[in-house]
Amino acid sequence: MPRKARIDAPGALHHVIARGIGRRRVFDDNDDRDFFIERLGKVVSDTETQCFAWALIPNHFHLLLKSGITPI
Repeated sequence: MPRKARIDAPGALHHVIARGIGRRRVFDDNDDRDFFIERLGKVVSDTETQCFAWALIPNHFHLLLKSGITPI
């Protein structure tokens, strides 16, 4: 059964979670984490999304985002 569509309007808050397939690692080292944070910074800047918090765990990550001009 498909899930309900998420509400995504400018200003909506989102708890974003992504996990590696089979719970495998998505971050092997600090270089991976640094690249992710650098890329995240560019994306939130380009889309005027606000990032209030993040947690980078070796096999997954969490983000707390507020939608900007571009849907998440």
